[in-house]
Amino acid sequence: MRIEIWADMVCGWAHIGKRRLEKALASWEGEPVEVVWRPFQIDPSAPAKAEPLAGLLSDPMVEEALQVCSPGLSPSDNRARVAGIAAGEGLGAQWGATWRPNTLDAHRLIALAYETGGAALQSAVVERVLTAHFVQTLDIGDPGVLSAIAAESGVPWDGRGADLVRELLLTGKAKGVRTSPTIVVGGRALAGAQPPDVIRDFLADAAGQPARRLPAEVERLRHAESLLDQRDPLGALTLLRPLLDEHGTDRGVRLLAARAYFASAQLGRARTALEELVADVPDDSYVRHLLGRTLQRQGRPEEAATHLTLAAVMTPDYGDL
Repeated sequence: MRIEIWADMVCGWAHIGKRRLEKALASWEGEPVEVVWRPFQIDPSAPAKAEPLAGLLSDPMVEEALQVCSPGLSPSDNRARVAGIAAGEGLGAQWGATWRPNTLDAHRLIALAYETGGAALQSAVVERVLTAHFVQTLDIGDPGVLSAIAAESGVPWDGRGADLVRELLLTGKAKGVRTSPTIVVGGRALAGAQPPDVIRDFLADAAGQPARRLPAEVERLRHAESLLDQRDPLGALTLLRPLLDEHGTDRGVRLLAARAYFASAQLGRARTALEELVADVPDDSYVRHLLGRTLQRQGRPEEAATHLTLAAVMTPDYGDL
């Protein structure tokens, strides 16, 4: 059973959640598990060069970002509460971050650790990064800090992994991950750093009703559609890119790409894709309607009218739009 943990390395609950999951698994008697860490960002607007946290906690933008992993609490109240809980979990009395880093490179290191040595190495690197941030109070956005962790861990530290992390962030968004940490097993999710007994119950339920594994291409298509539904057409196109390269003749892939082009105002690409789809299936009223709207937005009313009229004849509801 694969356990995915979607978490950010600057979220204290992620450190606590790691300890609690380890305690839950220590007494787990079910099927073997693989724990894989996935990226999530609670503060994607953090600058490339880290800032000291002192004085930033009263910033409304920072407070809004931190609410993702501490809903209902002010940053100062949350820090005190989480520090106490962390001490209770054995993470040490001197626990608490001092930097506001951007975590993209830390996530890149963690993703490369999994590629290099699998779940065991990745877990060790995650522990090292969390300790650096919360116990050693280092800047985990600093290339030197990450390079040292990579060298200690035997992870090749080069320019690879950036595209993978971006895709994984979009995949988490498509799956509905909204907080750090979130444990995902199959199609089930458990949000927050829950107590070990709650985690064990969750894993037992997930193991008792295993989700049917879809082909990777189908999952990617569904995730792209989810992003489009969430009004992130550029994210949808990012996930669609490999499908367009490998399955560019598939009608479903082409139509979803056309919708994403239209939603992101790439009207030339939308028009080309939709004209090809209309040529393949002239009686598809939805494609006709979307092509008509694309032509309208391009300032081609006469051409648009032809397609909009045909779409309305085939599906009268389109005449009311």
